[in-house]
Amino acid sequence: MKKFFQENWKGIAMLIVAGFIMPTFVCNNCLHSLGLYLKVGLLNAVMWIALWMGNDRLGCLIDTKISWIERPVTRFLIGIVSTTLYTIGIIYIILYIFDWVFQLHLLGNNLGDTFQIAIVITFIISFFMHSRTFLLNWKQAIINSEILKKENIAAKYESLKNQVNPHFLFNSFNALSNLVYEDQDKAVSFIKQLSEVYRYVLDTRDKEVVTLEEEKKFLDSYLYLQQIRFGDKLKLEVKLDGVKSMVAPLVLQMLVENAIKHNIISEENPLTIRVYCQEDFLVIQNTLQKKTIMLEDSPGIGLDNIQKRYEFLSDKKVEVIQNDMFTVKLPIILESK
Repeated sequence: MKKFFQENWKGIAMLIVAGFIMPTFVCNNCLHSLGLYLKVGLLNAVMWIALWMGNDRLGCLIDTKISWIERPVTRFLIGIVSTTLYTIGIIYIILYIFDWVFQLHLLGNNLGDTFQIAIVITFIISFFMHSRTFLLNWKQAIINSEILKKENIAAKYESLKNQVNPHFLFNSFNALSNLVYEDQDKAVSFIKQLSEVYRYVLDTRDKEVVTLEEEKKFLDSYLYLQQIRFGDKLKLEVKLDGVKSMVAPLVLQMLVENAIKHNIISEENPLTIRVYCQEDFLVIQNTLQKKTIMLEDSPGIGLDNIQKRYEFLSDKKVEVIQNDMFTVKLPIILESK
């Protein structure tokens, strides 16, 4: 309430002035009695401030429950009904209080006219307020959509760059060449999984979110390649069965790849990566054993990109926790109906 007055004191001051000017035009008896003039002026000021503040707070409350963008017609109808009910109720209460305090006898034959005038004025003001709110929300939705598209393009580029770069191709084909001599059946499986990785990247290039089931299937293909490459030196634990969520494409793979890229993986220091669900988050966690010398630049673009994308996909933020483990927690996104 205090914040509202601080932000809108100019508007409140204008309503008070308008309230005390109005009796000059609508109350003939007020021109012959200063006391009556002040009482009616105070009544007008209190009434318009109460209507403005109440309808403003009511509109904000409804906005948190019903989106102008997703359900504009429902939002408009509920706004009209709530404005009408609130206007009638608050006017009656204010008139009753002024009748009791100042003995103005307002709750008489002119009550219907008073309600009618107040509702018409309130509707006019509410119409402009609702129109303004709708346009602002619509404009912000367009801006957010454009920003999200740019972030998605950056994510696709980052993932493709990491996968197609010489290191990725060299490691994949090196592992494949060994398999061709050692285990031809496994080599065929390796090629199939490698093709699945690239197919998924191409299939999701235009999507903002995918199902967790799709992302997990892609992650399994990617992890298969890494397991062939590192063997027992890479320990993987993925427990996402039964978890329902939407995710930004490629995020699980990017986080797993970051863990592999930035940590030591050896017989003495095997790397453990866990992917599981905890409350309202998908958790990607790995043992922290950083490389002392990085062969590639590491600006942290991948993680930063994921955090920015989730700002537009969820009200909750991506959490990053670093102690003896490195943990990233992605908010679960429920599938829209």
